[in-house]
Amino acid sequence: MNDYELTLQVMLERATDLFDHKEIVSEEPDGTTHRYTYADAYDRMGKLANALDDLGVDPGSRLSVMAINHHRHYELYFALPCSGRSIHMTNHMLPDEHIVEIITEAEDEIVFVDPDLIDTVEAVADQLETVERYVILDDHVPETSLEPVHAYEDLLEGRDADYAWPDIDEDREAGICYTSGTTGLPKGAAYSHRDLYLHTVTHSHVDVFGISENDVVMPVVPMYHVNGWGLPYTATMCGSKLVLPGPKTDSERIAELIDREDVTVTAAVTTVWLEMADFYDERDDVSLESLDRVLIGGTSPPEWLMEKFDTEIDAPIHQGYGMTEAAPHLVNTMTTTEVRDLPESERYQQQMKPGVPAPGVRIRLRDANGEPVPHDGESTGEIQARAPWLIDEYYDRPEETAASFTDDGWFETGDVGVIDEYGYLEVVDRLDDVIKSGGEWISSLELENELTAHDAVEEATVIGVEHEKWDERPVAYVVAESGVAEDELDDHLLDRFPKWWLPDRVFFRESIPKTSTGKRNKKELREAFTDEYGSLPLDE
Repeated sequence: MNDYELTLQVMLERATDLFDHKEIVSEEPDGTTHRYTYADAYDRMGKLANALDDLGVDPGSRLSVMAINHHRHYELYFALPCSGRSIHMTNHMLPDEHIVEIITEAEDEIVFVDPDLIDTVEAVADQLETVERYVILDDHVPETSLEPVHAYEDLLEGRDADYAWPDIDEDREAGICYTSGTTGLPKGAAYSHRDLYLHTVTHSHVDVFGISENDVVMPVVPMYHVNGWGLPYTATMCGSKLVLPGPKTDSERIAELIDREDVTVTAAVTTVWLEMADFYDERDDVSLESLDRVLIGGTSPPEWLMEKFDTEIDAPIHQGYGMTEAAPHLVNTMTTTEVRDLPESERYQQQMKPGVPAPGVRIRLRDANGEPVPHDGESTGEIQARAPWLIDEYYDRPEETAASFTDDGWFETGDVGVIDEYGYLEVVDRLDDVIKSGGEWISSLELENELTAHDAVEEATVIGVEHEKWDERPVAYVVAESGVAEDELDDHLLDRFPKWWLPDRVFFRESIPKTSTGKRNKKELREAFTDEYGSLPLDE
């Protein structure tokens, strides 16, 4: 058979052979705009691969990247895996101890870091036992305690752009992402070249996101967040013009980039597009005329937002459902022939659901006894999935692996859903109590554990409640000694967690309600909060 290995090298070769002239536009941390072509990027990738060889970085090594969306981060997306190494896209927004945990477990040898994130790395550097050197993604090394340290551009300076890219098995690891610690410490999801290749091909399918060479693709979603939802890979394979928005992702900046660069496809969490809708109404100088479709993940958009983007902006919203373990895509909204013929209001209701499985994906629902759940739009069950690009184990976590896969190989997502008569999946709950805030995850369990670690706190529980901007925010209920103030508990939590993890409100109580089995009754607390306050933020 005329077969070859499905690797990221194949994607890169297609881009440079056919579309070497196509542009990659990058908004830089220093406020400038960087423009070059796929050919230019390829040359720099070769220089970087040669530099890593000269530094003695072995094939198979994992290298951490802590960066925003810009051209150097893009180069690392391909130079590392295509040279036989693995890129660990590291979420700098995690708590310090999680950053230490995942870099150590992955045995990262180098940390590539943006200048603005050096403080984050410096805070944990003395605990990063596997890291041998640091590379600042800039043209010079600022004052820092990190050592040994190099400037990215110094590594490339004078290197040969020609590189003997090695033959790579498609099952070789290309990258690793870690979950956000929703139920304890993060878990590693390692992706092979084949995983990412097949995931990328699916994105260009007409019944998925239909990305093509004609598109101008702008991933607003961070590139450290589950492969930037795969869009840097998809744009490269398709030869699309790629726009990387850099550090500023407010509505004004995103709208400016859409209009200036003629962006046709862009992707971000729902919060970004809620804010954009308001901004669009306020400004007469914003057209968004080039925009053809908007990709949303994380949470379902409200009907009014879908209608606005569809009818006023002429850029329909396409949802996606997935997770770190699936690289991340599993399900997306599409308008089937049956749904297309529904009344408009019913059609929008369908489009507010994540949708149908992408080609190659299988989804099923199972009840608590492992029995099939009917697809009647009402019966709930745990969402279980299979896909060629979905992991079959967590990295170095055999116990978590055993607990997350059925005997017949299906991944247990921990999400609860229903499937209707049209085959559309709707996610209705989670089996755990993770809090989803602005597209990021907050572990209620870890907040509870840290609150109860305070000497004056007897008991604490944390729930997620609806927030009009951030989707969900944490609220804490605490049983504590008299005289303990909310500010004191905030200061206590800040010793371990980033500020955005802190509960929006702390309610002091004499007791916390329990279920019949003695567990904290979060359902009762959520219902009580909704009955009394509705949602956040609270009117003071």
